[in-house]
Formats: sequence, structure tokens, C-alpha cells
Amino acid sequence: MGDFLIFILVGLIAGFLASRVVTGKGRGWFWDIVIGILGAIIGGWLAGLLNISIGFGVFGRIVIAFVGAVILLLIWRLLFGRHKKPK
Repeated sequence: MGDFLIFILVGLIAGFLASRVVTGKGRGWFWDIVIGILGAIIGGWLAGLLNISIGFGVFGRIVIAFVGAVILLLIWRLLFGRHKKPK
């Protein structure tokens, strides 16, 4: 149960920070957790692919999740961003 709560907390922190960096505001606690968890999956996959290992316990997990969440939000913005309508 403790690991699950740490996973949620890491997702919340990473998702909130990534949302603030990419969009300038948080998206609400639920979506920040979802973004952070998906970011952790993406970041962990990329770190493994690039053979990168970050220690530092929970802090390292937050860094990996943050990087993955930023990538996720940038891809989301690229695919579904607001497009200005031509006049």
C-alpha cells in the first residue's frame, strides 16, 4: 500500500510540475496524477532505452516522471493543440 501511495504522490508532483512548465498552470489534481503516471511510464521506458539510471530514490522517480510528462504534454499539444482559425 505504501508503494502505491508513493507512486500516486510522484505522479501528482511530476504531473503538476510538467503542466506548469508546458501550459503555465496545473490541470487539477486528478489529471496531474494521470499525466505524471503516464509520464513515469514514458520516462522509465526512455531511460531504459537510453541506458540512463538516476538514483536518489523518490527524487529520481520524480525527475524521470517529470521528463516523461513534459514529453507527453508536448506531444499532446502538437497533436491536439489549439489551432487558430484563419480569418
